[in-house]
Amino acid sequence: MSYSARGPPKIEGMISLKVDNLTYRTTPEDLRRVFERCGSVGDIYIPRDRHTRESRGFAFVRFYEKRDAEEALQEMDGRVLDGRELRVQMARYGRPTSPQRRRYDRRRSNRSRSRGGSRDRDRRRRSPSYEKRRRDRSERSRSRDNKRRSESNSKSRSASKSSREHSPVRRNRSQSRE
Repeated sequence: MSYSARGPPKIEGMISLKVDNLTYRTTPEDLRRVFERCGSVGDIYIPRDRHTRESRGFAFVRFYEKRDAEEALQEMDGRVLDGRELRVQMARYGRPTSPQRRRYDRRRSNRSRSRGGSRDRDRRRRSPSYEKRRRDRSERSRSRDNKRRSESNSKSRSASKSSREHSPVRRNRSQSRE
């Protein structure tokens, strides 16, 4: 059910049941048809993934009367819908937009976006195999760098040595500049 045109319903005073193990094809109308046998359904909400807009596989069915919700819990828990065995329970928490929950989510999301050198990342323990690969990699690169340096130094030394031996004019010029 989309609330974009009329906004979310007023759910204060309604009793919520959480229905798990739904197929991704189950619609609010399918749930309403089955749950209305137990009493007057006030609202059905199927949370969707933010990016794919697919059902997340569970729903909240809200009843106006507590006894209707309790009856639905007894009747529908374990019942098969769209080839799946439903798991129905009383919803334990309110909406996740309560102030305490929002504050926690905000802190958590900021930390996950951090790109800098985080203390949490520094404290994190790495597996021994990861550490060994890392050491091996850095040792190989260091040895390659040292090898390149020594090769280039020896080439430049031998080049300057041979140029001094074969060309006394160059040596004299460089000495005359000093």
